[in-house]
Amino acid sequence: MSEQHLKIFDTTLRDGEQAPGCSMTLREKLRVARALAELNVDIIEAGFPAASPGDFDAVKAIADENRGPIICGLARCNAGDIEKVHAAVKGADRHRIHVFVATSAIHREHKLKMAKEEIIRSAVGAIHMARELCDDVEFSPEDASRTELAYLAEVVSAAIEAGATTVNIPDTVGYTVPAEFDRLFRYLKKHVKGIDDITLSVHCHDDLGMAVANSLAAVTAGARQVECTINGIGERAGNCSLEEIVMAIKTREEFFGLQTAIDTTRLYPTSRLVSGITGMQVPRNKAVVGENAFAHEAGIHQHGMLQHHSTYEIMRPEDVGLTRSSLVLGKHSGRHAFRERVVQLGFDLEEFELNRAFQEFKKLADKKKDMYDGDIEAIVLNVDNASSGPWLLQKMQVSSGTDQPAEAGITLLNESGESLHEQASASGPMEAAFKALEQATGISVTLRNFELHSATAGDDAQGEVTVIVDYNDQSWRGHGTSVDIVEAGTRACLEVINRIIRRRDLGLNSVAPAPDINRASI
Repeated sequence: MSEQHLKIFDTTLRDGEQAPGCSMTLREKLRVARALAELNVDIIEAGFPAASPGDFDAVKAIADENRGPIICGLARCNAGDIEKVHAAVKGADRHRIHVFVATSAIHREHKLKMAKEEIIRSAVGAIHMARELCDDVEFSPEDASRTELAYLAEVVSAAIEAGATTVNIPDTVGYTVPAEFDRLFRYLKKHVKGIDDITLSVHCHDDLGMAVANSLAAVTAGARQVECTINGIGERAGNCSLEEIVMAIKTREEFFGLQTAIDTTRLYPTSRLVSGITGMQVPRNKAVVGENAFAHEAGIHQHGMLQHHSTYEIMRPEDVGLTRSSLVLGKHSGRHAFRERVVQLGFDLEEFELNRAFQEFKKLADKKKDMYDGDIEAIVLNVDNASSGPWLLQKMQVSSGTDQPAEAGITLLNESGESLHEQASASGPMEAAFKALEQATGISVTLRNFELHSATAGDDAQGEVTVIVDYNDQSWRGHGTSVDIVEAGTRACLEVINRIIRRRDLGLNSVAPAPDINRASI
């Protein structure tokens, strides 16, 4: 690999998924992994196999698809974790075991209750074991940015001697600042024997809003792998944003002297996919992929843009896969044209998913005067919800007024073809619809968050609703879309209820939550 190549290590499916409300189903994880492979990331950290059977199955399924990137799994420094990672990732031609242990004084004293020497022995033993199973082993000293420099250098030296091929330096709690992080990396480069023979990596959190800046500081000081997530999602304030790192390296290539292998035209579609699956909406002013990233309203800016785009644009929207198309397709458009547009928008659908999406497209085209890319994106992102039974929304009717309770009547269809009708009243139409759903299905949930976004412009735009509800002390997330926002909310709630019922039928709802390793952070 060229010294000018900067590896992109994507941890959306591991660290990103740990953000509250961002957990994904197996099917959703596979869709994101396929999008990451199309984006051409170097490494996909697919999960933490020891966290739960579901995490193990997801990592294994992603590895077994073997779509190109190195598939990595995270492990603590113990035999059980390491064996599970190997069992999960070994199906990929190129796979990696990533082990970590905390090194800062705060973690040594309050979490691990281990002496410095014990931590080094634990790290070395884990790396030795991992190397017996896999040639590609990454090591991370958790909370490295708050670890004493001399001790950190000692740990990194021991890790390299033990056989680590990549050493990652995490700013686990987003505490450092660029100049300080630059000094840390330069200190390691100067004081650690053999550091030029391995890949030096960086992993930053965004608690002080400096994850991208800190990561770029590490790159200028010698890091050649950046760990990041799509849209910067992750625990607390999130992680370093993949799209921002990639476009900074591309836009300022003359400064950094580096390139990535990323197909930048797939950044926006991948961002939109992850946003739709997780329910974490991208802020309008988000760099690179936000709705306003290429919008110009000020008169002086517009005048400059008319003369030459470079006056106020350092990137072109086409560079990141953001189209400026207006109306697309229509109710007379055929399946082939629909497929082509879906592909142009960056989505990779199985045949049955495409068929289902096309059916939903035709239904929507009969209701809407104008169809936009955003409408197609909303359909594709919710294609799994339409037949995720056991219950389907067949029909609903809602009435409300200023001086009377709202009424909602819903008709559900089950997998046997039988229909069930329920009626409920409440102070508002959404509450009435939710009550009717609860009466029909016997599942009572507590609504914690309700978010509504418009998929496109216009008064007939689709509403995209994301709900987060509590059930049995767990949080559940659902999505729904419709030109009727009450229907969209009802579909979102029904998706959650269906998932709860399916898990109950499998005997999973009563299972105790996974231990805290589920929230392991580096």
